[in-house]
Amino acid sequence: MKRRQFLKNATLSTAGLAVGSTLIACAEDPKTNKPIITNKTAATLPIVIATWDVKLATETAYKVLENGGNALDAVEAGCKIEEANEKGQSVGKGGLPDRDGNVTLDACIMDKNGNCGSVVYLQNVTHAISVARNVMENTPHVMLAGKGAEQYAYELGFKKENLLTEASKKAWEKWKVEAKYKPIINIENHDTIGMIAIDKNGDISGACTTSGLAYKMGGRVGDSPIIGSGLFVDNEVGGCVATGLGEEVVKTVGSFLVVELMRQGKSPQEACEEAIGRIVNKPNSDYKNFQVGYVAVNKQGETGSFGIHQWFSMTKYQDGKNENIQSKYIVKA
Repeated sequence: MKRRQFLKNATLSTAGLAVGSTLIACAEDPKTNKPIITNKTAATLPIVIATWDVKLATETAYKVLENGGNALDAVEAGCKIEEANEKGQSVGKGGLPDRDGNVTLDACIMDKNGNCGSVVYLQNVTHAISVARNVMENTPHVMLAGKGAEQYAYELGFKKENLLTEASKKAWEKWKVEAKYKPIINIENHDTIGMIAIDKNGDISGACTTSGLAYKMGGRVGDSPIIGSGLFVDNEVGGCVATGLGEEVVKTVGSFLVVELMRQGKSPQEACEEAIGRIVNKPNSDYKNFQVGYVAVNKQGETGSFGIHQWFSMTKYQDGKNENIQSKYIVKA
């Protein structure tokens, strides 16, 4: 018997081998003649993960799931908590403005079927994530920008609001004294909320929303509203969201990369670490001067998070426990 046929027969004879509570199904890829191993460990559901310390947001999302809601409803509800939090100066109302004093919001959302919606450079509307969902569900488009996105929000019934709070205005006026532009490595405050949820049916959805880089050039858009960069969901594999300096995430299509690495068999933690490695290992990378972080979950409910610098964290709500977990990192302060 030829060696390949022997291995094939051996593989098929062990298909469906049970290891503990995990079922490992083996088959052979007809293109490569290599075995495909699918981990079918049952997930502990539901589960919600998010970037940074946002326990109220994850609690809100988890309650939606506990009450039988779906993952899409959960991530929208969770993100809306931070968008309405005026004390958080990086998401929604109260976000720090661009260098001209305008608060501009970016957001995207993605469901279990791969449908997605996005808004970029949205002004005067707090809940960018809800506008993005409407773009996904009620228009033939994926992305609306600027005045078009704003007008669409008003047509939906969203009210016009001044998003520049007094605290953010004072911070902007202080910045204008020297008007220096340099990405700040985050220490205490989050700079985006990205959230992934798996509901009781095992279906995955994700959302990401931000007011973007503080004092950016007018019109700048980062990774957060870009499907595949700031957020990506594959209902067969898992989901990932990114945070940090968006330009660097876009260059590697970071969230898609993490999910694709999980598809290839890496754990969420391994996938996040490799994706960060793709950034820091670039020739002449200035990674010591900026932050990027990823959080991810696979279909089995396993999670991972990793950042370039310390201080990055993930909030996870699973098994009735809502906890903030400090992420592993490369650069220590």
